[in-house]
Amino acid sequence: MKPTNSKWVLGHKVTVFDTTGDYDLMLAETPANVPGPPPHLHKSFKESFLIVEGEMEFFINGEVKVVRAGESVDVPPNTLHTFGNKSDMPCKWVNIHSPKGFRSFFEKMGIPADLEGAPEKSIAPEIIQNVMASAADFDMIIKV
Repeated sequence: MKPTNSKWVLGHKVTVFDTTGDYDLMLAETPANVPGPPPHLHKSFKESFLIVEGEMEFFINGEVKVVRAGESVDVPPNTLHTFGNKSDMPCKWVNIHSPKGFRSFFEKMGIPADLEGAPEKSIAPEIIQNVMASAADFDMIIKV
């Protein structure tokens, strides 16, 4: 399958893929030393992460865990979590949400990757405010 689009979302480059199953599939690239989204949970979505290159630090229900290339993490619904790349190397990872539906968050909140300055624009204060104000519309319940 070919990627349908790539966008920068909160400092992470996300490429969404079309699927025939009841899940959303994304490939993401996170530059070195980029934090993740605010701690949040999804009431309906199960989420999985597979680290392809590098490593990512996860915070899941109060526990911090470093996940390295070849390792994965499953996050059940109603599980408080966040993640970020605290290393000095970029990280590539696969992200799956099930059932289908969270893809729209990336599509609506992302800055097109081919736009000049997209990584910086994706973390601009007005984008962060928009994410905080509308995240619940995407079943992303922020807990700060």
